[in-house]
Amino acid sequence: MLSRRTLIGALSASIALASAPAAFAQNEIYIPLVSKGFQHQFWQAVKAGADQAAEEFKVRITFEGPDNETMVDRQIDMLAAALANKPGAIGFAALDSQAAIPLLRQAADAGIPIVAFDSGVDSDIPVTTATTDNVAAAALAADKMAEFLGGKGKVAVVAHDQTSRTGIDRRDGFLNQMKSSYPNIEVVSVQYGAGDQLQSTEVAKAILTANPDLAGMFGTNEGSAIGIVNAVREMGTEGLTVIGYDSGKAQTDAIREGLMAGAITQNPVGIGYETVKAAVAAMNGDKLPTIIDTGFYYYDQSNIDNAEIQAVLYD
Repeated sequence: MLSRRTLIGALSASIALASAPAAFAQNEIYIPLVSKGFQHQFWQAVKAGADQAAEEFKVRITFEGPDNETMVDRQIDMLAAALANKPGAIGFAALDSQAAIPLLRQAADAGIPIVAFDSGVDSDIPVTTATTDNVAAAALAADKMAEFLGGKGKVAVVAHDQTSRTGIDRRDGFLNQMKSSYPNIEVVSVQYGAGDQLQSTEVAKAILTANPDLAGMFGTNEGSAIGIVNAVREMGTEGLTVIGYDSGKAQTDAIREGLMAGAITQNPVGIGYETVKAAVAAMNGDKLPTIIDTGFYYYDQSNIDNAEIQAVLYD
């Protein structure tokens, strides 16, 4: 359904320009999407899917997010600006699962449907959430890690945050699976790198320095995983099993090179597409499921070139 590679080309330079909407026809349906950012290839792919749906359903969208995924206040400002433009619906990927609730309540009171995407909120205000089952995906990452380690050893987690729904669910999905299923694997550290690869690199290096007998590390998003790979390269670490999350080029290259054992890939183009599709459906009064599960896959050297995996990579 979705042509990934043709949609994503040349988006990096254009996303930052897709901020406040220009004047548009009075009868034109406007749906702003407020993202967690646009600095990772993941968000460029989400925008590609949203753009495809906007064209298909004949609506106008904008796509914006703060400069990095720690800027909760900036994201709230963007949401307020989107709401002030009286759109037909709003797509929102929350950096903080609670901070935006007052504004979302205002939108609901004004009859503006909210579609959460990627990262939901702790509220029933959104009419639906288009997302990956992050708990299940992170549990699969734990299973794969345990398989590589033979069910024993010390591991650590570099997470992107502890406020967004994705950050919480991926961290806890991994930790809870390890605790319940692999009693001989010890999680010695969980640290946060704000989804920024430079910050995550320093976090990962500190973990490796403090734990010379570490057997594995899990990175919960693109920036976190790349940070771990960078740390392994810079420190010359050998024998560490690295499992990542997402599938930008730096990660696929690391898997091909053998620096990363494998990773979870989402379907970011599908997330963007389903967000806009759901927003249009909500405006039409259609009933929507609480969650639109956009799927996930585990990939490694053995299947990275399979058609099913290639369709959801975004490098």
